[in-house]
Amino acid sequence: LADIPVVFVTGMDEIADESRGFDVGAVDYITKPISPPVLARRVRTHLALYDQNRELEYLVHQRTRELYQTRLQIIRRLGRAAEFKDRETGNHIVRMSHYTRLIGLAANMNEYQVDLLFNAAPMHDIGKIGIPDRILLKPGRLDADEWPIMRSHPEIGAEIIGEHSNDLLRYARLIALTHHEKWDGSGYPHGRKGADIPLIGRITAIADGFDALTCARPYKPARAVADAARVIERGGGSHFDPDLLPAFKRALPEIERIRNLYAAGKQIPLDHDLTAR
Repeated sequence: LADIPVVFVTGMDEIADESRGFDVGAVDYITKPISPPVLARRVRTHLALYDQNRELEYLVHQRTRELYQTRLQIIRRLGRAAEFKDRETGNHIVRMSHYTRLIGLAANMNEYQVDLLFNAAPMHDIGKIGIPDRILLKPGRLDADEWPIMRSHPEIGAEIIGEHSNDLLRYARLIALTHHEKWDGSGYPHGRKGADIPLIGRITAIADGFDALTCARPYKPARAVADAARVIERGGGSHFDPDLLPAFKRALPEIERIRNLYAAGKQIPLDHDLTAR
């Protein structure tokens, strides 16, 4: 009942009583004897103020939601921009967003964290915008000189996103920076190890690895879902967080459904709603 405006109508007319009434949350304090018309008008005034404040709170909430939705659209479209650099990964960010959400849910992340993870995941490869096409689009494996350039894309992505106090952008930056780190410390760009890698980076690594395994490339065929899942499981303790693998297994049937729904080659419009399931 804390949001209900309270008016004290009382015979306690000492200044200390009035002060205490306001201290405990009254919006007005009226002492007897009262004038009914005056009391009614003061009540109407407080109700009008209450309605105005409630309307203002609603407008602020709507504006905040609009700003959040705008951020989401920018993040998603930047993610699609990175994907346009590499057509072979068609619908990769759509699948990735769902995979991370499903693994996060299975790992008992709360709804707010899962929502942030789902909406920030499209930015994981934004740094590839800064990788030369001769390397990014090379129809074969990279050589020793090309790999360091490719491995710079997480730091490029983090720089593009920048540092922010906003949770959504903070998640996006962490994911871009850490999704190629490995549990045993052999990943890049900083060789983080174990729990030093943020949970959202560890989840994204599994989702990204699974999608890479199940997609064909000029230098490799696509693996079957069951085969790819075995590769992920074998990577537990080296590439992937072993404690997250049970969550991955629980989410796998739904992950396979998403894979089929958003298979490479299917035309997904730029304004596609990522939340569609």
